[in-house]
Amino acid sequence: MAWTTMLNLVFRAVIPYPEERIPLTAYSHYWSLGISLFPTLYMAYLARRPYTYTLRLMLLPIAVLAILGTFFRFKFPGVDNGPNNWGLGSFALVHAAMAINYAWRPEGMLKVGEELPGVPIKDSCHANGDAPHKGVRPSPPSTRKSRLPDWLYDTLELIFTWRGIGWKFGGDLYIPKEYKPLERSAFLSATMVSVLENFLIFDACESFIKLVPGVGSPQGGSIFRPELPFLQRYVLSTAIHIATGSYILSGFQLFYSDLPTLIGVGLLSHEPSSWPPVVDNPWQSDSLHVLWSKRWHQLLRETFFVYGGFVGGFLAGSLGTLFGTFFGSGLYHEATAYALGRGFDCRGIYFFVLQAPLLLLERMWVHITGHRVSGIYGRLWVYFCIIILGQPLVNSWHTRGLGGGYMLDPNMSPIRRLLIPFLQQVTDFLGLYHLSALLG
Repeated sequence: MAWTTMLNLVFRAVIPYPEERIPLTAYSHYWSLGISLFPTLYMAYLARRPYTYTLRLMLLPIAVLAILGTFFRFKFPGVDNGPNNWGLGSFALVHAAMAINYAWRPEGMLKVGEELPGVPIKDSCHANGDAPHKGVRPSPPSTRKSRLPDWLYDTLELIFTWRGIGWKFGGDLYIPKEYKPLERSAFLSATMVSVLENFLIFDACESFIKLVPGVGSPQGGSIFRPELPFLQRYVLSTAIHIATGSYILSGFQLFYSDLPTLIGVGLLSHEPSSWPPVVDNPWQSDSLHVLWSKRWHQLLRETFFVYGGFVGGFLAGSLGTLFGTFFGSGLYHEATAYALGRGFDCRGIYFFVLQAPLLLLERMWVHITGHRVSGIYGRLWVYFCIIILGQPLVNSWHTRGLGGGYMLDPNMSPIRRLLIPFLQQVTDFLGLYHLSALLG
């Protein structure tokens, strides 16, 4: 038996073919998903206990295989559940990376100011964890003491720590400046306004994508409509690309920042300063360095290190870390897209790997001219790299049906329930029947 055949058999034993995945229709299926996380939860517990390195390494294969083999074995039924299946794949890959990250560090997962998990650095004026640390600050404590047992609190705190604020693995993390007032009631009011804004942007972008023939169907379609003239074809593809990016960005702000912030500050009485923004207005980026290291979200930074950055750094130093991290990002994004059930498409990986040489070009510009990439020309450079060069990536997603699934129930959509029917009536009244047909 050829070695490629053997590898395929091993791979398919863990991640079956899309048509062999089991529809999530019974409560027992959801229990299976939950139980598969127990080894990773146990590893998070061990990572906050000294002298557990060998045990964590031994547990690692079980944790990774349990997550990947379970989450990629099930799927949400129905052709319009592509985004939900994408979410299953994303969840699995993020938590598999967490398990790897917990296992490979001999000292465990340390907070700033610790020499061992839970053990402050001795004879240090910063032993309470408030040591100055580049780009990082320890998370301010809640005003209400947790009633959870220490072991459970430690486990959950680490599992829900994605950016690494206050942890050594987030040592060079950029934390966006808070734009909301820090007085509790004013902070919550501003967060509610942000929830509404991001919800409407999310809904509007998803609704627009649904209107595009092919792209808005569960079967998927290209963003490059061949029946259109050249100019109109690429104006439409650019509009779809920007809508997809805005849809993803507003979704991150809504589901990973605004709503968790309301829970943390409003229900759990955390200090507003312990919930800094997830993104920092990426549209204002005037260089790729600023975009990827500061303004774009850093939630999955450690995930990308695990899937490529650490290995690249080991093989080729800082240059290897750069290329490896973007390769890890591409691998992660393409593996999550595989959960759509339409196979692999390497165009997604190419786009992310391309960011590394583009960043090197920015370094060369600084070296040659003595000036960093910035200003209006820097912003145009960023828009070209992301909006123009990124279109094959978005096209690969939409040809596999991403735009045809529903992230938001149509019955909860004010755009689809109110605005689109209103526009249909207006266009019918004005005799613009071709526009009315598009809105239908």
